[in-house]
Amino acid sequence: MEPIKYLEKKKTCLEEALASYLAGDDSRVLAAMRYAVFSGGKRIRPILLLVSGEYFGLTEKILLPYACAIEYIHNYSLIHDDLPAMDNDDVRRGQPTCHRKFGEALALLAGDGLLSLAFQILLAAPWPPGGPRLKEEVCHDIARAAGPAGMIDGQWLDLSFDPAETNIKTYEELAKKKTAGLIRVSVVSGAKLASASQLQIKALDSYGTSLGLAWQLRDDLEDIKQDRVSAGNFRPNLARYLGPQKTKAQVNKWLNQAIETIRKADINSCLLEYFATQLEFLPERES
Repeated sequence: MEPIKYLEKKKTCLEEALASYLAGDDSRVLAAMRYAVFSGGKRIRPILLLVSGEYFGLTEKILLPYACAIEYIHNYSLIHDDLPAMDNDDVRRGQPTCHRKFGEALALLAGDGLLSLAFQILLAAPWPPGGPRLKEEVCHDIARAAGPAGMIDGQWLDLSFDPAETNIKTYEELAKKKTAGLIRVSVVSGAKLASASQLQIKALDSYGTSLGLAWQLRDDLEDIKQDRVSAGNFRPNLARYLGPQKTKAQVNKWLNQAIETIRKADINSCLLEYFATQLEFLPERES
């Protein structure tokens, strides 16, 4: 199956599963949770988990709950990131942010609800063929990526970032925790659940990190193009520091590293490579 058709099929399955976990009463909290989740997300993280797990032979039925949990954690983080006390954003995916739509208190509760629901789903998720030990390890990895050693610290580094320290090293530390961390744990979790080898898991760990860094830097460049960073609300943005050409070169460097890493480990997944090539900047034609 062609990558585009395969990914469309996976996204459809994900949408149905995500909706099933949020079905029920019509409370305002659930309404805010649904609003945040179904506002046009690309579902990159859960699809990466599915692609990775299926590559190593695991079924979609086992993988889907883990994928949904990852997506709920991602959306919880977006709700909280947008709050006035954090990034103070009014628009997300072309729509009013959750707190602009429902108010700050309800947005906070919606984010808390999605995070709690994610771990409720993980606890109830089926054991992989490797048994409860693998499930426990994957749940631990996801919790670590979402917690104070991962996204939480990444958000704090974002908020406390010193503009004078804008360089690749400090940026990588922030981006590895805030953005790349959840992307990395997504692709690694699928492989672990399917009992991939330690060599393969190590390669996918590196792949996920490089892909996540490239994803964030590409997004930084889009922020500049769309003038989404106001003078009164400085946000860490390596693309602004590097300039467009060096930014594109760095994005491509990380993407090439991602592909090279999995190829060296004999992970011949056209879908994982597809994710990387879709972010790549092609050489500009001279007129």
